[in-house]
Amino acid sequence: MKIVSTKNNLQILYEDNHLIVVNKRVGDIVQGDKTGDKPLSDVVKEYIKDKYNKPGEVFLGVVHRLDRPTTGIVVFARTSKALTRMNELFSNRETQKTYWAIVKNKPQNSEDKLVHYIKRNEKNNTSKAHNKEVPESKMASLDYKIIKELNNYFALEINLHTGRHHQIRAQLSAIGSPIKGDLKYGFDRSNPDGGIHLHARKLIFVHPVSKENIAIVAPVPNDVIWNAV
Repeated sequence: MKIVSTKNNLQILYEDNHLIVVNKRVGDIVQGDKTGDKPLSDVVKEYIKDKYNKPGEVFLGVVHRLDRPTTGIVVFARTSKALTRMNELFSNRETQKTYWAIVKNKPQNSEDKLVHYIKRNEKNNTSKAHNKEVPESKMASLDYKIIKELNNYFALEINLHTGRHHQIRAQLSAIGSPIKGDLKYGFDRSNPDGGIHLHARKLIFVHPVSKENIAIVAPVPNDVIWNAV
């Protein structure tokens, strides 16, 4: 998958009349929040308005979100029909989501399936992965494999089976392999840019209108460790 275009720091991976997919950078927020920082959704709206000379308000639906310190694929819908259908695909788990993560502590197994029960703490915006079901927890499942051993780190490829709050971060922390830079989940120091080494690498789904199979791959951020992967 080639990058369609890069404009105003917006890296577009896919674009048609129904969808627009971008490669999110560290620090971008997908949707407006209490910080008041300009969200990625507004940047994409401006791009569409400018490119197509659209008068008035541009419709853009947020299909899903990524954590602020995370990078990679984010899908937006350009029509209400596409938004409804994409929401159904995501909620029915009819998409294949692959992430890459960098960890310092090697997992016990080179590949494995992890099943935990995730409980969210709204007060401090974290989630804890429990080995057994606890009140108000939700089952979380993923599988991972080590795809590269670096000098001081290990690169993992992760396939998500569920979409829980901070799921990958909490589950990797629970097995003693927190993600590089993720202070919130037990890594010993932050990354200089405030991000974490978790990247939404690949997304496969059936197009909501054309019914074509779409496979999107997001290039990793340009830093020494990612470049080594």
